[in-house]
Amino acid sequence: MLASTSLRECAWTIATACAVLVFSCRFDAQAAPVISQAPSVAAEPFALNTRAVTEGSLSDKWRAVERAIVDDLKVIAQCRDDHSSCSSPEALQFLKIVADASEQSGLARVGTINRAFNLAIRPVSDLAQYGVEDVWTSPLATLASGAGDCEDYAIAKYVALREAGISQEDLRLVILRNETSGEDHAVAAVRVEGRWRMLDNRFLLMLEDTEVTKFQPLFAIDAEGAKRFEQQTIVVADAKTAQPSIEADISAITFAVDPASIAPVDDLWQLHPM
Repeated sequence: MLASTSLRECAWTIATACAVLVFSCRFDAQAAPVISQAPSVAAEPFALNTRAVTEGSLSDKWRAVERAIVDDLKVIAQCRDDHSSCSSPEALQFLKIVADASEQSGLARVGTINRAFNLAIRPVSDLAQYGVEDVWTSPLATLASGAGDCEDYAIAKYVALREAGISQEDLRLVILRNETSGEDHAVAAVRVEGRWRMLDNRFLLMLEDTEVTKFQPLFAIDAEGAKRFEQQTIVVADAKTAQPSIEADISAITFAVDPASIAPVDDLWQLHPM
């Protein structure tokens, strides 16, 4: 009788130990940490696809200003090598901005350049400055005149960011259309830590592309040339309620500068709706 009882107790002990072991394994498996994948990095601002624009006034303007930028960079390189014999005050000013930014890293580097050009250039429309509606100027030409409209700010920032060590893959010029007024607006865009930031001449706060409202992205320009953003297609069941897509006319792109929309220096740190 004692032997039978001992056998039953032994069997119970073994069964209990096995149950605990199974429970422990299941608990550990459930408690194992889940390794989450990093969010995908958008190749382009606004996470939109693009297609190349090889012809038209936009491409022509960019090619022309690219040639002017090459000339600027030659002057900048000479002045970098020998400050004392540099005959271009605007090149020295450009180099000072880049040097100040290069002392920073990450978003601080980008912010230094954004602030410097916003304060160095006075907003003036091309019509008032040149007597024509749309003129794109190189950074040194813009600094020499001390004035320009939105694309002149954007071009200067784009080149300065590149000179400050930002990869070309992380830089864009972006053309947006105000959905209310229909006016076009240019900004520089830079990808920092996987997020695209807009560098606007109207204020210092650098919004993420996901925070930009009331503007439709039209074009992106980078080292490869001009590209058109492909807008997301929304399928509407009732054709009567469908809205026609907004297709940008490249030849119609002009940039309006409203001095009243430029934030005072004291207010530049506030969030201004785009």
